[in-house]
Amino acid sequence: MEHVVTHMRVVSALLIREMDARFGSKPGGYVWAMLDPAAHVFLMTIIFQAIARAPALGVSFPLFFATGYIGFQFYQAMATYLNGAVKANRSLLSYPSVAPIDTMIARYFLQLGTTVLVGVVVLGAIVVWMRTPPELTWPAIIEAIFLASMLGLGMGLINNVMFLKYALYEQVFSIVNRPLFLISGVFFLPDAIPHPYREIVLFNPLVHVVMQFRVGFYSEYRAAGLDMPYVYTFAFLTLFIGMVLFTSSSALLRNDQ
Repeated sequence: MEHVVTHMRVVSALLIREMDARFGSKPGGYVWAMLDPAAHVFLMTIIFQAIARAPALGVSFPLFFATGYIGFQFYQAMATYLNGAVKANRSLLSYPSVAPIDTMIARYFLQLGTTVLVGVVVLGAIVVWMRTPPELTWPAIIEAIFLASMLGLGMGLINNVMFLKYALYEQVFSIVNRPLFLISGVFFLPDAIPHPYREIVLFNPLVHVVMQFRVGFYSEYRAAGLDMPYVYTFAFLTLFIGMVLFTSSSALLRNDQ
């Protein structure tokens, strides 16, 4: 029990340290965290309103793109932020009470809280200004957030080790990860893609995460092809591999320079 309490204190201290380092003592850091996704949604809305009369779902361009972008960010922002957790806190790992996993846990909760706050502000503002606000299905929204964050955590655990072991892997991962934003259903409805390309796109678990997130905002959305058991399997398999790899490489994570 004492061991658990010690690590809880360490994680709390690391969380405060990460907040100060990321956002600073001034409110400008928090403001930018809100403005960045809002700017992306605004720009996508302007572009697609110029080339289409209506969004692929519903009547609101901002809501359609915001649900896609925010839903995707629960994975993308999480994985990106966790990838550098160990490197950024290497100096603290010389203390026996600080374990590599503590840095991951601290960043996980900070990023999850940040993205939730961003989602509430951005999506909340859009919903308030809509003439007919949607009926939210909270179980679907929470499930999508949970699975996206688990995928991000699993990839973060794997990448912290692989980035240290193989410099080439980091470059390859960056190249492979870059187009995910374009092929994860942020701009389109995967179930509207014709066969056989739809089946290919649906191999991407993030497509299902975005679809499930949108189910929570569009009661009329049937999300053909949505396979939540597939996402659960993929997410927890990634998390399991990440935990095994991370735990077995504890010495490398502490000592690598």
